[in-house]
Amino acid sequence: MSQPIKVMLVDDHAVVRAGFRMLLSTDERISVVAEAERGEAACQLYLDSQPDVVVLDLSMPGIGGLETLRRICSRDSNAKILVCSVHDERVYIDRALNAGAKGYVTKHAHPDILLAAIQKIAAGAEYVEPGLVTADGVFLEGGLEDYKAVVEALSAREFDVFLLLAKGLTAHKIADELCLGYKTVANYGTQIRAKLKVSSVAELAHIALALGVMKN
Repeated sequence: MSQPIKVMLVDDHAVVRAGFRMLLSTDERISVVAEAERGEAACQLYLDSQPDVVVLDLSMPGIGGLETLRRICSRDSNAKILVCSVHDERVYIDRALNAGAKGYVTKHAHPDILLAAIQKIAAGAEYVEPGLVTADGVFLEGGLEDYKAVVEALSAREFDVFLLLAKGLTAHKIADELCLGYKTVANYGTQIRAKLKVSSVAELAHIALALGVMKN
């Protein structure tokens, strides 16, 4: 019998990790070898545990999921990372895959999909949950293409701040959510508004809704 696939779970919710661990324990071909609740710890644990596949959430405090993804891939170009997120919007999938992820599934997918994704990625293939990518690649119309280009060029942390601002959170609440300083968040907000050439939160929300990165 071949060695089981070594998996590292990265999610800031202990209950979610426990659920994943319980699910994966039902498949003898998979073994959970490490867990982390923040990206900073995940980067070090990746080096220590050398997992075959990382199951990574995107929405986490600290450096966040996308930056964690980039850092791990920069240290190991052969890293096999499966994003498992609540977000099913195209822009999240594109950003994750462009950052180096080998697969993308949502947290509300059937459990068998997660198991299949891990096995396929461990074998060297890529996997995106069926039904997530149905567009032809262009989902914006007209003048929004400029906004799309700017949003896609935002850093991982800028993107996190952009979404939370668009959702109406204050800089103080965003600072608490992302474990950042208030001034740092305020500076991000200023930079984001300047890049998008807008001055209000309402305009940010309109852009986020139009691009499909935020739902009504």
